[in-house]
Amino acid sequence: MMNILVIEDDQRIAELIQRGLGEHGFYTTLAFDGLSGMKLAFQNDYNLIITDIILPKIDGLDLCKQIREIKPDIPIIMLTALGTTDDKVEGFDAGADDYLVKPFEMRELLVRIRALLKRHTKTISNSGNVLKYSELEMNLNTKIVKRKGLEINLTPKEFNLLKFMLENSERVLSRVEIAENVWDTHFDTGTNFIDVYINYLRKKVDKEFDTKLIHTKSGMGFILKVE
Repeated sequence: MMNILVIEDDQRIAELIQRGLGEHGFYTTLAFDGLSGMKLAFQNDYNLIITDIILPKIDGLDLCKQIREIKPDIPIIMLTALGTTDDKVEGFDAGADDYLVKPFEMRELLVRIRALLKRHTKTISNSGNVLKYSELEMNLNTKIVKRKGLEINLTPKEFNLLKFMLENSERVLSRVEIAENVWDTHFDTGTNFIDVYINYLRKKVDKEFDTKLIHTKSGMGFILKVE
């Protein structure tokens, strides 16, 4: 049985999530503040963590960063009432794999959970692989990215976005496709967080090099290609 840690200071919401997940075969552990959640995350093995952002003692962003340092591969979903592009980018930068805005439906949370668990299992089975395109190299086991031998430091979400582009090099990727495969979510046309992350990647992958690899195809999406 999959074991999920839920960190949510609103006891009513936490228990609703616990009940809903239990009905679909998931075992859940509850924590009602960030400090308790962090201790549980470090002391036990969970298949996935769900955390609110606004928490007592340690907020969800700092919590996510600290968990990522100790357990870099565990899937994390953030729950919050904050839904702007900047809020989402901040959550992803902290290390979250997905972001769900309150109020949400249980079936949507279940879809996100299953997608993350499926992708996480696939990543584990492919560990040790190296993706290469032109001068760019990504080690999926060590999480090290290099271009011309120079190491590039990426956030977890930047890493996953570049991984998807490497796996689909020389093919135009729409924003919808990127959202569904990298963020496991439907693209929200009211926000531009995908463009924000593409710009982050450009600054790290292309800025210091004469040959540019990440390109925008107007009205269509983005492509990793030597041009």
